[in-house]
Amino acid sequence: MTGLLGVAAGAEPRRALVLAGGGMRVAWQAGVVRALADAGLSFGHVDGTSGGTFTTGMLLSGLEPAEIVRRWSALDVKEFSALLPWREFVRGPAQWPALGDASGVRDHVLPHLGIDVAEVRSATARTGAVGTVNVCDFATKTCLAVPNDEIDLDVLVAAVSLPMLMPAVRTRGRILTDAVWIKDANVLEAVRRGATEVWLVWCIGNTERYGDGPFEQYVHMIEMSANGGLQAELEVVADINRRRLGGEPVHGTTTPVVLHVVKPEVPLPLDPDFYAGRISADTLIDMGHRDAHRYLSGMEAAGVGLDDRATAMTDPPLGVRTHERLSGQLAGLGRVTVELVAEIRDVAAFRADPSRQVPVVGHVDCTDGSRWHATGGGFSVGADSATYELDLPADAPVRSLSLRRHFAGVLRLPHALRTLSVVGPGGAALGAVHAGIDDLARAAVSLEPTGAHDLPDRARAVEEVAKLVLRAAHRSHV
Repeated sequence: MTGLLGVAAGAEPRRALVLAGGGMRVAWQAGVVRALADAGLSFGHVDGTSGGTFTTGMLLSGLEPAEIVRRWSALDVKEFSALLPWREFVRGPAQWPALGDASGVRDHVLPHLGIDVAEVRSATARTGAVGTVNVCDFATKTCLAVPNDEIDLDVLVAAVSLPMLMPAVRTRGRILTDAVWIKDANVLEAVRRGATEVWLVWCIGNTERYGDGPFEQYVHMIEMSANGGLQAELEVVADINRRRLGGEPVHGTTTPVVLHVVKPEVPLPLDPDFYAGRISADTLIDMGHRDAHRYLSGMEAAGVGLDDRATAMTDPPLGVRTHERLSGQLAGLGRVTVELVAEIRDVAAFRADPSRQVPVVGHVDCTDGSRWHATGGGFSVGADSATYELDLPADAPVRSLSLRRHFAGVLRLPHALRTLSVVGPGGAALGAVHAGIDDLARAAVSLEPTGAHDLPDRARAVEEVAKLVLRAAHRSHV
């Protein structure tokens, strides 16, 4: 068995991993697959659509989840973009095959992520699992699930070639593109292949908010297509389950299909935010790990309902995301680097009551190369301190960390900004971590509004943050 892929002979239930699209932000999926692997899950079938093709290709190439995390973390997202060749560009916009070229994905992203066609093709022989990647056959306007032993570089590129943004791929006598406008996840392919337990990893937004402007509405088109296509499939699965419960062996079994869905609580930042550096691959990965662990810790054997609530998310009010990076020597862990991101999803409510915890994601890097992603955590501000609480996986050297910034008057403010004391389980003092000048500068510019859909929203978020800072400064002064 390699990583998540593999299945013991005769194992039940027959489990499939369905990796939906989501553009470049599918870096989030790296954290999800690591959490699923840590939970001891394995899958006999993996299916990828659109951006989910990247994660699928990495798994089929034999990469372990920790390596998938490392490669996404090290990827320069600028490599996704590539200009059209000059001979096509000079033909003018009316004749362009797309706004950009596929060479960035083909020549840089796929190799960097470790996706190897030969390994993909031999994955079944190596692991016993099968894989499929979905493309749109433009001639028939249908979705084709290409099995891993037939996948080549053209199929991998076509699977992520969203019309208008990248050219269609002409191969095998067909014109192939990204399948997202037909479906963004192929649950039925997993069911047809005998899966009775389907794990859907979903990161396309799904809220009730309908925004203004061409970009917002382009995103809404993808949301409508992706979620609408999924709902149509879930209705078919629900009918299959009714027939199976009635004793009819549909696709060779009478066992009903159980659906598990790992998704964010609130929509992930969009690709332009990732591309512009407003959020990092590391933060997306940490979010994915946290979201998967949240689902695993509260999941029910019956899974989730086969309806529109399966991928529903909450549209957050105006908030802000903060980032800190600190290093130090901690007892039991050695030299570490800690990255922390607080998600203040309602900045006005937090300003009114900062003692109420808000979500935190993060990770701890050790000098031996190990990385421990937080499975949960919170951030709060008290009368004389601000505290991050991190829960770590069961196999980490410590199960929890509490990192505290102490306010002790204005003269001690520089020290408070740079130094956080750290305690472990039971309040055991482990040492301290410190921010360098570069880390402080990065933290200052990393404040990113969330739930902001226009410039006035972003301005209001900045205003709320300014009020928070002024309150903290006053607290330090007194």
